Amino acid sequence: MKLIRGLYNLRQPITASAVTIGNFDGVHRGHQLVISQLKQVAATTSLPTVVIIFEPQPIEYFAPDKAPKRLARFREKIAYLKAQRIDYLLCLHFDLKLATQSAEDFVQQILINSLNTKHLVIGDDFHFGKNRQGNFQFLKDNAERYGFMVDETETLMIDGERVSSTRIRESIQQGNFEKAAELLGRPYSLSGRIAHGQKLGRELGYPTINIKMGDKTLIVKGIFAVNVKGLDNRVLEGVASIGTRPTVNGVDTILEVYILDFDRDVYGYSVEVNFLHKIRDEEKFDSLEELAAHIARDTEKAKAFFKRDK
Repeated sequence: MKLIRGLYNLRQPITASAVTIGNFDGVHRGHQLVISQLKQVAATTSLPTVVIIFEPQPIEYFAPDKAPKRLARFREKIAYLKAQRIDYLLCLHFDLKLATQSAEDFVQQILINSLNTKHLVIGDDFHFGKNRQGNFQFLKDNAERYGFMVDETETLMIDGERVSSTRIRESIQQGNFEKAAELLGRPYSLSGRIAHGQKLGRELGYPTINIKMGDKTLIVKGIFAVNVKGLDNRVLEGVASIGTRPTVNGVDTILEVYILDFDRDVYGYSVEVNFLHKIRDEEKFDSLEELAAHIARDTEKAKAFFKRDK
């Protein structure tokens, strides 16, 4: 997959392509079905596949205070899309210029002039262009004039409901990680590189790996039973804390994981942390001794969860 960050980084137009457009937050099973449909079209027409996303997402630009928390950070979204084996990922910077661009200009400048779109796979609820004037019907009505075909994407239903990022957020917020995993097609996870921390966990008898999250809009916060991939040939079990560490007056959002029965120097490793079960919310304690006592209880609850799960 070739990542193109900004249209100006597309040095020359693509000769012809099959395209889809969306936010793809979480790259869940509904998104995967859309991309699968796009790849089927591409296979029968010998066209390269192009997925267009926006950064920030449009709602984050127009209403940052009302924008839902993301299921995946940008780097994770890129990794999930790369796993779908698409040819090009075009990330457009959503700014005033793009927000005020007419639907006609979006189609002409991006879909036709830059991507030479021959086949467009799009949802019937997708809108684009100034005042959301562009939609599926607009594209369908003008497809012959534009010189490309337009296909409506399929809707994936599970348990009688549409698979959506909103539904997955609700499952995670309710602590239903099994349902979230079913809708995502994989466990809900966060990933990153292990960095040095304050070594506080080691002092308390629970050494942790630390991953700086940076993004404070993450949907998860609290204490969780997790598993960790990337440190060994096996999946490791652990208990994770994600938040700002209020007991020590922390500010940045950090993911800390105490891995059960594991003691290695792994600074610099990149890991994937899968969230399986919520133990409790993040709390501020009056002392480090009280914090250590709660960590001990959290660890026992995580062990009990893993024992039940086997």
